Amino acid sequence: MQLINNTPAVIRLHPQDNVGVATRALPQGMPIDDDSNLSLQNIDAGHKVALKAIAAGDSITKYGQVIGNASCDIAQGEHVHTHNVSMLERTTSLEGFSPALTTSAESSTSHFNGYLRSDGQTGTRNYIGILSTVNCSATVAKMAAEQLNASGEVEALGYDGVVPVTHGSGCAMNTETEGFAFLERVIAGYARHPNFAFVLIIGLGCETNQVKQLVEKSGLSDTSRLYYFNIQDIGGTRASIELARNKILDMAHTQPRPVRQPSPLSNLTVALQCGGSDGYSGITANPALGHAADLIVKHGGSVILSETPEIYGAEHLLLDRAVSKEVAGKLLDRIAWWKHYTEINGAELNNNPSPGNKAGGLSTILEKSLGAVAKGGSTSLNDVLEYAQPRTRSGFNFMDSPGYDPVSVTGQIASGSNMVCFTTGRGSVSGYKPAPSIKLATNTTMYERMAEDMDINCGVIADGTASVEEVGEMIFEKIIAVASGELSVSETLGYGNNEFVPWMVGAVT
Repeated sequence: MQLINNTPAVIRLHPQDNVGVATRALPQGMPIDDDSNLSLQNIDAGHKVALKAIAAGDSITKYGQVIGNASCDIAQGEHVHTHNVSMLERTTSLEGFSPALTTSAESSTSHFNGYLRSDGQTGTRNYIGILSTVNCSATVAKMAAEQLNASGEVEALGYDGVVPVTHGSGCAMNTETEGFAFLERVIAGYARHPNFAFVLIIGLGCETNQVKQLVEKSGLSDTSRLYYFNIQDIGGTRASIELARNKILDMAHTQPRPVRQPSPLSNLTVALQCGGSDGYSGITANPALGHAADLIVKHGGSVILSETPEIYGAEHLLLDRAVSKEVAGKLLDRIAWWKHYTEINGAELNNNPSPGNKAGGLSTILEKSLGAVAKGGSTSLNDVLEYAQPRTRSGFNFMDSPGYDPVSVTGQIASGSNMVCFTTGRGSVSGYKPAPSIKLATNTTMYERMAEDMDINCGVIADGTASVEEVGEMIFEKIIAVASGELSVSETLGYGNNEFVPWMVGAVT
């Protein structure tokens, strides 16, 4: 391969690949291999170039996997992208399925310093939550949180602050629909989340999502860490804000002063997420995060991968890791649900990648999915969760969700994730209170442009100055440091109050 500053201009990711990835912008006429073959067009960084002639209809291979078919003849050195790549439809079944061996956690003395809760969970943060059941109670929740945070009273007692968890739904919903079940599970998951010392849930009173029914149905019976009321019962807005403020201060004063204590990594659950992906995602940040995920699991912790539309086409890689036919079947059931869901809504699963993904070099959902799956590492797939379903099995889990980042992370946190790791190639900016989020840049160019928003530059892998394993170790150590109280850059910038977005499925009437 041609070298520029000791870095290959084009890298082949697998010996079987017939395309390579440009590590930087290639002008027309740039050598693409050691045989002096040249690029036929200007090719942007992260985009693909044909390493050999590819006939129309032939498979296009990246990562050693088929990512699509050539929609026309492609010459050696030609840019390979959406203009000459067509989607390949795959059918996956459990015929001949063989369960994978469960990855065993090793004996580990590694720990993080967190907040031990009475139910056995450990928080990485010590927030107080104010949750709204419906859009109509969101303003009261926000105002109460703003007043408490402005006063500094809860911080003086050792808390990280008050987080308003609000949303735009909760009424005009059929209570028998999946969307309503998702909303209930999400609110219940946040209410019992270990990063909240305690929570206050505020309803309006006449909404579909009744707070008393929610609390009783979800088994939220610990009155030492939960209080709820309806605005209509209290007497209106000002009275409700005053009650919320007084109740939170009373609970904050009666709780033991929070102190971080050593906790085993078995009490750590990390959400694995990506957004604004590019052609480097599956080469640098995603496999590095996958290596870190393996380390978390091997030390006894858990990780949750999600975004079902973004593993479509690569599901066979997860099925090969499923510990039972039951787990594998649950994954295929969710993919079948998505095929039906997109069809009845006049769409299809392969309508991804997004415009930003395509600008970054991704051509098909198969290519994007193969890179996205890399975040999940290589350990056994121990369970498949429905959206926001509580995690009950340790190790590597998959959670069904859309590919829209805020919706997906909301579900992962509701399932129990007390940390978030987020890879991005285009430069996503977000945070996800109450769980701290670590941002992992896929390429050095974006990292240098948006360094104030990124925690780790995984672009050094493509630059040739660090290996996937070395960066994975860095991510693992960063996870432990942030879980123990070090602030992520998203936290220092104040992100996290606007990214609670429950998955809305079904009609609003």
